[in-house]
Amino acid sequence: QVQLVQSGGGLVQPGGSLRLSCAASGSDFSAGVMGWYRQAPGKQRELVATISSGGRTNYADSVKDRFTISRDNAKNTVDLQMNSLKPEDTAVYYCYAPKLFTVYWGPGTQVTVSS
Repeated sequence: QVQLVQSGGGLVQPGGSLRLSCAASGSDFSAGVMGWYRQAPGKQRELVATISSGGRTNYADSVKDRFTISRDNAKNTVDLQMNSLKPEDTAVYYCYAPKLFTVYWGPGTQVTVSS
């Protein structure tokens, strides 16, 4: 059974940092893309960042130069380092890992940026 287990997140003041982690189990995702999406209240889920098996990264314009995605293929993990956080980054963040014809999602982690 495939599981994506997330950790990290929480409440932080504007300008602060947080790190999200996602560990996949039940299948080997090392050869595929992994990434993060987020969904703010009243908005659609949007792409935050992705990383290929070879380390090529892609970021939403709104998080470029502030967020960094990384992965450990041997451990089946993907992390998101979030710096210079803004109130508009407040959302539930979801780890995701597509494989073949299925997309697997983590349960979501709340990130709140507020003073």
